[in-house]
Amino acid sequence: MRYVLWAAAVMSLIAFCTMGWDKMLAKKKARRVPEKTLFLLTILMGGIGGTLGMWVFRHKTKHWYFAWGFPLIAVLQIALMIYLVRL
Repeated sequence: MRYVLWAAAVMSLIAFCTMGWDKMLAKKKARRVPEKTLFLLTILMGGIGGTLGMWVFRHKTKHWYFAWGFPLIAVLQIALMIYLVRL
C-alpha cells in the first residue's frame, strides 16, 4: 500500500511541474506540452499535483474539461488511496 502512496506523490510532483512548465512555454509562445500528456499524468495518480498546478499557475482554468476533470480525478484518487490505506 505504501508503494501506491509513493507513486501518487511522485506522479503528483511530476504533474505539478509539468503544468508549470507548460505555462512557462505558453508565455514564451513556444511549443507546448500536449493536453493528452497533461491528462495522462493526472490520470496516472497525479490528480492532486495536476489540480494544484492548474490553480497555482492559473493554467488551463478556462477549459471546462480541465477545470472539472482534474479536481474530479483528484477526488477519486484520494478516495482510492484512503480505501487502500484502510485495507
